[in-house]
Amino acid sequence: MVDSTQLAESKGIHRRTGTTFYFATRLLPERVRHPTYVLYAFFRIADEIVDDPGDRSPADQRAELERLREEALGEREASDPVLAAFSEVRETHGIDDAEVNAFVDAMLADIETDRYETYADLEAYMHGSAAAVGHMMTAIMGTDEPDIARPHAGALGEAFQLTNFVRDVREDIVERDRIYLPRTTLADHGVDEEQLARFEMDEAIAGAIRTELRRAEDLYREGVAGIKYLPEDCQFAVLLAAVLYADHHRLIRSRSLDVLSATPQLSTTRKLYLVARTRWEWVWNKDPEAVFEAVGPLSHTATQRHGPEEPAPAR
Repeated sequence: MVDSTQLAESKGIHRRTGTTFYFATRLLPERVRHPTYVLYAFFRIADEIVDDPGDRSPADQRAELERLREEALGEREASDPVLAAFSEVRETHGIDDAEVNAFVDAMLADIETDRYETYADLEAYMHGSAAAVGHMMTAIMGTDEPDIARPHAGALGEAFQLTNFVRDVREDIVERDRIYLPRTTLADHGVDEEQLARFEMDEAIAGAIRTELRRAEDLYREGVAGIKYLPEDCQFAVLLAAVLYADHHRLIRSRSLDVLSATPQLSTTRKLYLVARTRWEWVWNKDPEAVFEAVGPLSHTATQRHGPEEPAPAR
C-alpha cells in the first residue's frame, strides 16, 4: 500500500510541475486521485533524467532510465519513494508492463532524438510518451469497457502532448535544442529550422503551427468521445483536463499563432473561469462531447472573447 510519505512526495512533484493537469486531478475521487499523483510523479522523474541531464552523459542517462524501468516493474528494490509507490500502483491496478516499457522506451529515444522527419515518426514517439500514459490512467480509473475506452484515452493523451509541443516551441529550442514540429510540416509551409531558431515569426510559421493544432484538435475530439466509457465519478475531471489543455489553442490563436515571442500560458484566473464554466455546463448536460463543444476551447478565434484573456506577449 502506498504510504503517506510516498503520496506526499508524489503530490508535491505533481503540484510543482504539472499545474494544468493538477487542476483537473484534484477533482478525481480519492481512489483515483492518489494513484494519479504517483503516476505523474513517476513520469516527471523519468522526463527529468532526459530533459535535465546535468553532467550525465547519454550513456549515464540510458543506464538511469533502465534502472528506473527495473524498479518500476518491481524487478529490483526501489531506490526512491516515488518508484516504490509506482510499482505498488502498477500491481494494484493491473497496469500492463508493456505500457511501462513503451513509456520508458520513449524516454530513451528522447536522449538521442531532437528532430522528427514526419508526423508518423512523431506519432510513434507519442505512442509511448503519451498514449501509454492515457492507457495507464484508464487502468487506474477502471472501466466496464476497457477495450473501447483505451484507444480514446490514448488519443487524448496524444492531444495533450501535441498541444504542449506547439505551445512550447520556443522553450524546447532554447532549453533543449529540440523541435517537435515535423520537418515535413515545416517544409510544406516553406519554413526552415534556422528561421525557427531565430524566432522569426511570420505567416509561414503560422501555417505550420495551424497544421499541428488541427492535428491535435482531431485527437481531442476522438479522446473526448471516449470519456463516457469511464466511471461516472471520473468523467468530469477528465473532461476538464481536455478543456484546460485545449484552451491553449484559443490562446495561441488569439496571439496570431505566435509561439516564438514567448511561451503561451493560461492564467490562474482563466483556469478558474474554465472550471466554473465547464462545471455549469456539466450540471445541465452529462454528455462530455456536448459540454466540450459548448465550452468551445477549439472554436475560438482571435476576435472572439469568452471569459478572461491573457495579454499578448511582449515583442
